[in-house]
Amino acid sequence: MAEVSHATVAALRKTLTSETEPLARRFRALFSLKHVACLQPPTEQTLPAIEAIAAAFTSPSALLKHELAYCLGQSKNADALPHLLDVLKDRQEDTMCRHEAAEALGALGFKDSLELLKTLRDDKTEPEVIRETCDIAVDRIIWDISEEKKNEKIRPSDFASIDPAPPLPQSKEEPSIPELENTLLDTKLPLFQRYRAMFALRDLASPPDLPTAVPAVDALSKGLKDPSALFRHEIAFVFGQLCHPAAIPSLTAALSDVNEMGMVRHEAAEALGSLGDEEGVEEILKRFVNDPEQVVRDSIIVALDMAEYEKNGAKEYALLPDTTVPVA
Repeated sequence: MAEVSHATVAALRKTLTSETEPLARRFRALFSLKHVACLQPPTEQTLPAIEAIAAAFTSPSALLKHELAYCLGQSKNADALPHLLDVLKDRQEDTMCRHEAAEALGALGFKDSLELLKTLRDDKTEPEVIRETCDIAVDRIIWDISEEKKNEKIRPSDFASIDPAPPLPQSKEEPSIPELENTLLDTKLPLFQRYRAMFALRDLASPPDLPTAVPAVDALSKGLKDPSALFRHEIAFVFGQLCHPAAIPSLTAALSDVNEMGMVRHEAAEALGSLGDEEGVEEILKRFVNDPEQVVRDSIIVALDMAEYEKNGAKEYALLPDTTVPVA
């Protein structure tokens, strides 16, 4: 594969940071930059790509900024660390964006993050979603560097994402969906453990023709009634990864609930966007183009753009100007 040029990264940065560019185009530029930022081993353009992503934190769009944080968290690169720490420390920043920065720090897995994450986890003046995210991020980093990790047998996943928690390890040959569902829905358990059940169920729903797929999706759907908004938003994110038609009714219900938190509705909208080639999904999304909540309206713009990509059979939702390098 040919290497992405400096000029390409500069062009993508210009698109991403321009407030006059359509939001959907900025998202495509972001995912192109994410591809460069996540290359392993890193190239000469890795750091410029990380800096280009971070430069867009000046945007007023909470939706865009939260996606910037997610992309930096997937980079496995210590150069992303100071940008994410700055976002998480900033109490004036949008809560959804700060939450994503905390989650991204957990995904990066560097011990340098633990002090701030633990401080905010234990700070009763912080919003619950920040405290919960920091709690999971601390557990993720501790697990990542533990002996326990080395001894766990985890089922190979179809998903390349670095998740807030790893799937629960396999203790026997045939995983039990009812047992995983019980762990998923048990609010007395630590969130990290419940997340592990969530991602184990996700992996049992892919590919979509697995006999366990629909039962796993049905189990996950029950998580959209959880008392934790953070938990509900992660269920919707998982459905966006799965692109399983069985999730459409519960995602539609979450998006339609005007009393639901914006971070959950936005994730439901984008998950539906990833299912855009399914009959009726575009029409569902279009009902919310004038939603009272900004983050939902912005998500609908991106989701409809994603849906258009899905209908056209595009393999990756991204834009690489001035280059033929595929994003894969």
